[in-house]
Amino acid sequence: MPGSLYRDLVDILLRSNCSFHRQGKGSHEVWHSPLNGRYFSIPSNISSRRLANQILKEAGLPKAF
Repeated sequence: MPGSLYRDLVDILLRSNCSFHRQGKGSHEVWHSPLNGRYFSIPSNISSRRLANQILKEAGLPKAF
C-alpha cells in the first residue's frame, strides 16, 4: 500500500502538470515532466525523503520534503 510520501509526491507532481505515463516493472510508475521533457520513475512504496526530493529534481522541481 502506498505511503503518505507517495501521495504527497503525486500531489506535487500533478499540480506541476506532470503526468502518469505508464506502469513500470513491479511497484514502479513512469511519469513525464513537461518542464524538462524527461521521463522518470516513482516507486509506490517510497519511504525516503531523500529519494522523494531526488524524484522532484529529476522532474525539474524544487525540493519539498
